[in-house]
Amino acid sequence: MRYTKATNYALHTVAYMIAHDKTDNLVLQTLAQHLNISSTYLSKILTQLVKAGLVQSTPGVNGGYVLRKKKEAISFLDVIKAIEGAGALFDCGLHEEDSECRILKVMNEAEDVMENYLQNKKIYEILQHKQEIEVNEE
Repeated sequence: MRYTKATNYALHTVAYMIAHDKTDNLVLQTLAQHLNISSTYLSKILTQLVKAGLVQSTPGVNGGYVLRKKKEAISFLDVIKAIEGAGALFDCGLHEEDSECRILKVMNEAEDVMENYLQNKKIYEILQHKQEIEVNEE
């Protein structure tokens, strides 16, 4: 299984926004430079995050992007679904004699386990762990 580059960038963008938790808006160019991607491409990703209610966009001179949801509440699955959508990863495609795809049942069970894990894993938590390590090393 492989997620798109957009999902990769979205996860890193949200992690950056959580790590630099400010009430001030983050400018698109700052985020794009940090991720080393074009601002046009990042703008499309941010639009999807805005539509999903994870990020808020403010237009204008002092505009930019800020987290809309509490940083402690944003899960990996929230970001993944914002970019990839909520559809199933596997489609049986073949029809067995009994018209029930047994392979699909197994794949759906595995997907449920993965989704549950990603929903319970918060991006904030992994950033906290990194900050604790940095403090302990000093």
